[in-house]
Amino acid sequence: MENNTFTVLPMSQRFDNLAPGETVEGSITVVNPADATEDFSYKATIMPYGVVGNDYSADLTTDTSYTAISKWIKIDEPTGKVAPNESKKINFTITVPKDAPAGGQYAAIAVSSNNDDSSNNGVTVQNVFELASIIYAQVAGETRHEGKVLENNIPGFVVSPPITVSALLNNHGNVHENATFIITVSDFFTGQVILPTEDNPGEYSEIIMPDTERYIEREIDNLPALGVVKVSQSIYYRGDLSQIEKEVIICPIWFMALVIMTIVTLIITVIQIIKKHKKNRGLKHIEV
Repeated sequence: MENNTFTVLPMSQRFDNLAPGETVEGSITVVNPADATEDFSYKATIMPYGVVGNDYSADLTTDTSYTAISKWIKIDEPTGKVAPNESKKINFTITVPKDAPAGGQYAAIAVSSNNDDSSNNGVTVQNVFELASIIYAQVAGETRHEGKVLENNIPGFVVSPPITVSALLNNHGNVHENATFIITVSDFFTGQVILPTEDNPGEYSEIIMPDTERYIEREIDNLPALGVVKVSQSIYYRGDLSQIEKEVIICPIWFMALVIMTIVTLIITVIQIIKKHKKNRGLKHIEV
C-alpha cells in the first residue's frame, strides 16, 4: 500500500444559485488504479477552501465568511474501501441555511489514505496522499461584481523557449469570476501559425476568487530556437477585453556571443586596416 496512488473525480464542481433553505446533492468518485496491489482505505473530510497570495497557494485551514459552506456539507460515507481497478461514488449533501448570505462559498472535499483503518491487513501506510475536489458555490441573492485586468504582459526578448506570458487580475466582488485567455503565436517572417494547433487550442480559463488578486503565467513551447515570433494574449474578463500583441525575439546565448565576436572581430579588422593605411601614408611622406 506504500506506493499506492488514487484519483478523485471531478477535480472541481460548481453549485450556482443555491437558495437559502435549499438542500442539494452531489458526489465525488474515488478511483483505485488497475496496478494497485490492494484495497485503498480512504477517509473523506470537508475543509474550508481559500487561497493565499497572488500565486493562489491553497489554504485548507482558514475559516472566512466565504468558507461557511464547509459546515453545510455532510458526507454520506466518509470512510470506506475501494478495490484495485475499481471506483466508488461518495455522495454528499449541501444544506443551505435560511440565513445564508448571498455570494460565493468555497470548500474542499479532501480524500486521503485512512491510517486509522485497523482492517488494513496490518499494513502501515508510510506516505499519506491527499487529493481534493473543490466546491465552487454561489448563494442566490444580491451579488457584487467588481474586478479588472491589472496587467497583461508578453516579454520582448528571450534567450530560449518557452516564452512565458503573464497577467494580473483582481476581484473586489463577493463571488468568483471566470477569466478566459486566448493566446496566438505566428512566425514573424513567414506568417506560419504556431498556436493554436489541433492539440493545443491556445485557450484556457481561470477562476478569480473574491477579494483577491491573481497572477497567472502560461508557457508557450514548440517554438524555434532562433527567430522572431508574433505573440498575442487576449483576456476576456467580466465582459471586457484586454489584448496585447508583441514581436518576441528568440536569441540563444551562443548566437549572441557569435554576433558579439563577429562585431568585435570586424572592429579590430577595421582598426588594423586604418592603422596600416596611416602607416603606409607616413612611409610615403618620409620617402618624399
